[in-house]
Amino acid sequence: MAFAGLPLMLLVGALARIPGSEGGKEIPAHFLYQEKVECRFLNGTQRVRFLDRHFYDRQEYVRFDSDLGKFVAVTELGKEDADYWNSDKQLLQYTKAQVDSLCRHNYRVYSYKDERVIGRRTKPTVTISHTKMEPNSPNTILLCTATGFYPVEIEIQWLKNGQPEKEGVAYGEEHQNGDWTYQLQVMLETHPQRGDVYTCKVEHASLKDPITVQWEPHTSSSAKSKLWTGIMGAVIGVAFFAVGLFSYLKAKKAIPIQPPAALMN
Repeated sequence: MAFAGLPLMLLVGALARIPGSEGGKEIPAHFLYQEKVECRFLNGTQRVRFLDRHFYDRQEYVRFDSDLGKFVAVTELGKEDADYWNSDKQLLQYTKAQVDSLCRHNYRVYSYKDERVIGRRTKPTVTISHTKMEPNSPNTILLCTATGFYPVEIEIQWLKNGQPEKEGVAYGEEHQNGDWTYQLQVMLETHPQRGDVYTCKVEHASLKDPITVQWEPHTSSSAKSKLWTGIMGAVIGVAFFAVGLFSYLKAKKAIPIQPPAALMN
């Protein structure tokens, strides 16, 4: 999945209806209205999704979604705008046309000007780390971290003994690294048993085959100490038994055989 965004940030007041200003309500002295336009591409221009998103004080309240072909309210404040704009057939037709006139057009422009942006692929680096939320807890927190990948779309899955894990999985948010790459962490809280094998499986557009990284629970130091103590005790016990048995057999062999009393007479 490739993604390209063409943001248009507008700080305006007079051109926008202010949510909450209906019915003679007092308009705040200072407010922030933003409009952000996005073009999302899948397999080049084979499938294009156009979004026209509107924000009031950093909260999105209404958007146009080309997959739906209409404006939709994100919050209750956007319902009146969505209904009004959807009733304007000319505006609706113009907005639908942005898939071609804006998105596909600019895709070709950027493809020609800068190949580093369009079609760029960067493989992720995948690592696993583990910790405990509480020292005495039997559960372990496993973190699968994928970093340095582009585009942003990525799929990360936890497997236990080859089977997908559904419970105890939590996904973080993608973070930008500032160099056109992203990073993402997926957590798994689990109770590992000796012999279990955990696998983090990562699929990405830059990869021909998924990346898999494995983690296995290791015996703790105290458990290892007890194990070695038991083994050494068993070895010493066997050694003492062998020495005792050897001494017994040697002593038995050294006892002279006494002839019967009748022969002695």
